Amino acid sequence: MRDIRGSVAKLFASGETFALATVIDTYKSAPREAGAAMAVSASGEVIGSVSGGCVEGAVYALAQEVMASGEPARERYGVSDDDAFAAGLTCGGTLHVLVEPVSRTLYPDLPEVVAAINAHEPIAVATIVAGPRRLGARRIIRPDRAEGTLGGDRLDSAVDDDARGLLAQGSTGVLRYGADGQRRRDELEVFVQSFAPPPRMLVFGAIDFAAAVADIGAFLGYRVTVCDARPVFATSKRFPKADEVVVKWPHVYISEIEAQIDERTAICVLTHDPKFDVPVLQAALRTPAGYIGAMGSRRTHDDRMARLREAGVGEDRLARVRSPIGLDLGARTPEETAVSIAAELIQTRWGGSGRPLSTTSGRIHNEPLATQATPVAAGAAEPGAGGTWP
Repeated sequence: MRDIRGSVAKLFASGETFALATVIDTYKSAPREAGAAMAVSASGEVIGSVSGGCVEGAVYALAQEVMASGEPARERYGVSDDDAFAAGLTCGGTLHVLVEPVSRTLYPDLPEVVAAINAHEPIAVATIVAGPRRLGARRIIRPDRAEGTLGGDRLDSAVDDDARGLLAQGSTGVLRYGADGQRRRDELEVFVQSFAPPPRMLVFGAIDFAAAVADIGAFLGYRVTVCDARPVFATSKRFPKADEVVVKWPHVYISEIEAQIDERTAICVLTHDPKFDVPVLQAALRTPAGYIGAMGSRRTHDDRMARLREAGVGEDRLARVRSPIGLDLGARTPEETAVSIAAELIQTRWGGSGRPLSTTSGRIHNEPLATQATPVAAGAAEPGAGGTWP
């Protein structure tokens, strides 16, 4: 819902009842992840998408039924449906979608959820999607408190603990319990949608390449900060897509916000000037940031590594630096370079090969590196140690 929250808030404020469809689970090559949402207004307007077009028509029809009945419904869509005429996903995947009627009476906490997302405050919504309890029962969970009930104190307590764990990781998914929250049973399914604050992107060096990187970082959903010690270059006018522009020496700024840097943080050092990038890389390598990249030529890279070694930075830490920054796309312009950096960020998150899909086989959509069988620990020395990504 994060992507369409503004439109959803407007529908809610109008006082009308509308339908909200949310992907709660996927299998194989489903086009959208769990949490993708589509709203259908009382007048029939559609906002957002749950499948990129494959099953939107069927979900739209179900949304009309849900608004008429006032009762939520869960549906499964995929090419393996028994009904040969059922809506299917041509990509071969399967989606499980929950469609809920939403109004001021049915979902009074929605404005609080939207406000928390807008304020970058962590909040999770737990909803019963299958089992012996009431379908659509909902609980709003924050790190320090929770509101609403799923149907029992024991169940609420179990879900609160697990949802806070998911929220800390920025993960969304279905949890399974017994009817009263028993952890060794699975007849009850609870969908937990986490709205963790967006990951941060720290861009150091107020140059034309930084403007392009800030733009694409904002497009990818990062909270972007551009930092440079030169006030004539570090201005909001030059970086309109950045959430903030800071005039400070980069290494000083990192030391001030070190506690805010986590495994989801991407640090892009674009200064390629030793007096800037050596101190900032020293500071960055003391943090658990999941991505640390530095721009420059091969010669600049070799000189930078030598200076960092002279400053006492060990090889284990140096191995975390992606330098020269970005994937090899043949990029030349600032915009093309920003695309190559974005491609490396995505590869770091999902573990892709970076090769053309036409030359690969097997699954197209990978699980995040953090959820694979052997995740890299936060702050580990391996290049691109991703930790937890949103």
